Formats: sequence, structure tokens, C-alpha cells
Amino acid sequence: MKLGIVGAGATGLTAAHDAVKAGHDVTVLEAADEPGGLASSIEVAGTPLERFYHHSFRTDRALIELVEELDLGDRLRFHRPSTGVYRDGALHPFGTPGEMLRFPGWSVPDRLRFAASAAVLKAVRDGSRFTEVRALDWMRRWAGPRVTETIWEPLLTGKFGAHAADISMAWLWARIHCRTFELGYLHGGFELLYRALLDAVTQRGGKVETGKPMTAIEQVGAEVRVRTADDSGYLFDHVVVTVPQPVFAEAAGIGADHVLRRNRYLGATCFVLECDRSLIPHYWLNINDPAFPFLAVVEHTNLVDPAEYGGRHVVYVGNYVPREDWRFTADPAAVLEHYLPWLRALNPDFERSWIRDWHFSRAPFAQPIVTPGYRADIPGHRTHLPGVTLATMAQIYPHDRGQSYAIRMAHDVIRDLGLHHPPG
Repeated sequence: MKLGIVGAGATGLTAAHDAVKAGHDVTVLEAADEPGGLASSIEVAGTPLERFYHHSFRTDRALIELVEELDLGDRLRFHRPSTGVYRDGALHPFGTPGEMLRFPGWSVPDRLRFAASAAVLKAVRDGSRFTEVRALDWMRRWAGPRVTETIWEPLLTGKFGAHAADISMAWLWARIHCRTFELGYLHGGFELLYRALLDAVTQRGGKVETGKPMTAIEQVGAEVRVRTADDSGYLFDHVVVTVPQPVFAEAAGIGADHVLRRNRYLGATCFVLECDRSLIPHYWLNINDPAFPFLAVVEHTNLVDPAEYGGRHVVYVGNYVPREDWRFTADPAAVLEHYLPWLRALNPDFERSWIRDWHFSRAPFAQPIVTPGYRADIPGHRTHLPGVTLATMAQIYPHDRGQSYAIRMAHDVIRDLGLHHPPG
């Protein structure tokens, strides 16, 4: 089969890898100038680093197996980094069960309810039972008002803003149930994985073309035509589209009332600060103060040794915001200046001179807004075009992002299309 794949992120490149192994003629079209999607990279002191913070969990079997298949297993190393919460003007450790249960301001019943609710969510194997339940309602009932007020409500508000009260408990269940205290990182950057996939595809005769944003897609008889922004045209027997639903809907000329237009997304903004010293004592710091203009601070070099980045301390400052929000649309230098006093609130010694260089990235469709009605609006992989299969982050329910889930979905889609190489 002559197979086209739109998007060279985790889903697209894995799908291409599976299809070329089975002998198909594969062409991948990627809008950006580099592969990786939301895991694409910049460089810090010559070492690739993801534009948006990335790590893996012990439960990410699909990712781990693919890394091992591509002979990168020695690069994937697991660590137990420190996690914290900023609230009431102070940083509080929140990375182990003991630290969580010692969170200040909780009574003994608060601690027992927090532990019991977390244990229940770890024990429940199918989160779909929570689809129609609102997360904050469930947490107030089971974890208690005080725990919800200090932990869950600020986290959901920081991430989803005005949508926080309507987020499905299925989404929060997935965050709690599937995550592990140990975090994995592909030392040398996850770019190693995407370059290895790209090489594996091209060595088997597949093609990966970058700088090719899709502008139109249509069924032409038994074939599918894809047009790109440079006015190139491609004909395929079948196409797997891995870009966000709104991008596909626009290219396919789908109207506003179609299911593909119903799911809503937040954009992501992320600074990477190259500092000459450490900013915070934790790898991951949740900001549970609604006055702050950002959601989380992630000091990557509290997970990975700064020596891997020429001694620089790498700090992410991340946000999920509507695409019309000033933090998404404004000049990044002005946004960074606005952030500086808030960074100083995390560390009173912080000065602007600590930042030796910085990078800024934005992505328009980074976080689906997972409400109780979300599941009903998830489209199937088969589309209204007989020759087009859709495989996007919105279909990884109740998860909505994650390299391992994307890899697993790619395996499933290629298998369901009958394009995989049978075992044995």
C-alpha cells in the first residue's frame, strides 16, 4: 500500500515504522522543520532538550518497548526526583506518601481522607466509570473540602482556568492511577527516539518530508489527495492523520457543527531558562497560588545532571492558556519580564542575571478540555473519507497526552488497518 501519514510526532513516526516493516510504501508529511511534535527539541550546550518538559513513567510500556527495540534502552534511566507544591508563600515537599500526609494545615481526618481517596483511585482499574462525574465534586466528597481547596482545586484551576469546575473525574483518575514516583528520561533527549524512528523508516525506503503543513485533504475515487502549503500534491491509497482534530477539520472542509469541531483545546506556552545556578530545590513544583501567572516550574536538571548541559541549570516555566490569552499572543520577552517577580517569590535570591539564555515555545492545540461530555464527542479512527484514518491525542481517552499512549495508538491503528507485520 502507498500510505501517507500526516504528522511526524510519536504517533506518526511509530505508525510509519510499523508500516515500513511490513513492506508498505510510506511518506510522512510534517508541518514543522523537525520531527517530534510536542516532543521536538532545542539545544542547550549542544545537547537536545525538549521544548516542553517530558518524562516517562514505569507504566509506559509501549514507550519502553519501542526504546528497547531501537537499541536505546541504556539511555532510558529512571530516577526518584523531588516534587513540591508552592502555597501560602512557601514551598512544601510533596513527592512521597509521607510528605503528602504531612502537608501543612491538614487535620488528621484530612490526611486520612487524602490517603483513602488516593488509594481508591489507584485501585480502580477502569476510569471510564468517572466519565460523567466532575473531578472537584468527587474530590470534595471523598478527599474532603480542605484537601480539595489546598491541592486539587488550585491544580485544576491553574491548568484549565475557567473550565476547572467542569473537568471530568476520568481525566484526574488517569493522572493519579497510572503515574509512578519513579520518572524516566532518555538521556541525550527524546530526540534520540524520534531520530532513530526517522532513520528506521528511511532505511527501509520510507520518506519523511518536513516543512509540509497540510492545507487540504480529499477523497479522489479510490485515492486520497493531500495538498501542502507549498502547493505540493500527494496521492495515497490511504492516509493516517495524526495532527489535532481542528487542523484536520479545516483541511477537510468540515463544518462547525461536525463532531470534529466540538472538542476544545487550550494552547501551551513554555519558557526554557538556562540558568547559572539552581532556582528551586525540586524537579517539579506545582504552583497552587491562583495569583501566579504560570502553572508549574520544572527544574529539569534536578532530574538530569547539569553536566549534560554544559553546567547550565535548565528550568521550564509552563502554562496552559486559551490561544487568545496575552501569555500566548504577547512578545515572549515581555512575558518573561512579567514572570520575573513571581520567580523571585519562589526564591528570594533569584536575579535576572541568573538567566544566561532562554527559549520560548508555544503550541496551539496542546491540552484537550476533558469535560463530562467529552467522551461522547471523541470521533472514531475511521473518518467520513473512506481512505483516511484519524489518530490524535483527543482519542487517547481518558488520557489526553503522553508519548507512550501515542505509540500504543499508532500500533493499534496500523494493526487495525491490516498494515502491520504479523508476529513470527
